[in-house]
Formats: sequence, C-alpha cells, structure tokens
Amino acid sequence: MLQLGPAGDEPCLRADAARNRARLLEAAARLIAEHGVAGVTMEAVAAAAQVGKGTVFRRFGDRTGLLMALLDHSAKTLQADFLGGPPPLGPGAPPEERLRAFGVALLHRSAEQLDLQLAAQPEPARRFAHPSAQALTTHVTVLLRQITPNADCDLLAQVLMGYLDPALIHHLTRQRGMPLERLEVGWADLVARVTGTEPR
Repeated sequence: MLQLGPAGDEPCLRADAARNRARLLEAAARLIAEHGVAGVTMEAVAAAAQVGKGTVFRRFGDRTGLLMALLDHSAKTLQADFLGGPPPLGPGAPPEERLRAFGVALLHRSAEQLDLQLAAQPEPARRFAHPSAQALTTHVTVLLRQITPNADCDLLAQVLMGYLDPALIHHLTRQRGMPLERLEVGWADLVARVTGTEPR
C-alpha cells in the first residue's frame, strides 16, 4: 500500500490532538471558501478555530504544511481509486490503460484545486520528497515497469509526472487558454510515445 500521509503520524494522534487537527483543517477550508487561498494564514486559521497561533504552527509547521494537509483528503481518495477502485483507473485494466486513466484523473483533480495546489507547492527539494508526491510517482513507476520493463522507469515516471505539474497546468489552461480536453489528448499521446504502445 502506498502511503500519502506522513508515515506513522495520524494513527498515533491522541483523541484531543486529532480533534484539534480536524478543527484547524475545517477552519482553513472555510477561509478558502470565503476568501480564497490568499485568506489562509496561520493567524487567520488560529483565530477561526479559536486556538493559539502556536498550536497551528506545532501541528503543521508552516503555511505550506497546512495547505498540504488540506490536499490530503483528495489525494487519499485518488490513491484509493487507483489502488482498489474500478478499472481503468484501478486494477483489472492493462497497465497502459491505467496509466492513461491516472493522468486524466490527476489532471481533473489539479484543475479543480489549482489555486490550492499552487499555494501548497513547497520548494523543489521538499516538494519532490513529500509522501503524496512520492506515492503518485511510485504508482506511475510501477505501471511503467509492467509496460516497459527494460526502460529506466524511475526517470520516465518523473518525465510523465512533469506533464501533470500544477504549475504547468495553470500555465496551459489559464495563461494560454488551452481546454483541459486538449491536455487529456496530449497525455494519451505522451503515454503512447513513452511506452511504445498504441494510443487510444
């Protein structure tokens, strides 16, 4: 099982700590709904949740940690879908079909949460090491090994994940005006070219 959250962290939380964490995340989600991502500061979340600012910093470290925690729920839902959901995203379909479905699912998830995704992106060293990013890249690597076992699948997975980067999706959809459907077609074409399989 691929793990998206910090290893061993959440199950060990005391009941009161788990409640505090949930209350902080609910407060942050309300602030986003009311004021957008820019309205989410550590101070604003503390005030909305009626706790001290230090509590927010202890729980999440910094604003990026808080925003990453907000993304955890949808990340875990996506993980459940590709690990055990119905095909073609889940098991039961050929690996190249699963890879195409994975990219489309991630494109739509990013498009729906683009402002939050961009605000939550930490600096590159931390970004690529984050458990959720590693879980997604590992899934792509596993599928690539089934399709092209003789390739350097670790590096190819990084190339494919680069196509699904929220900053690139923002640039293409919002700055260049490309429809998401064009990105989906481009993803299928890229997968076909990288894996040497027939496009749909």
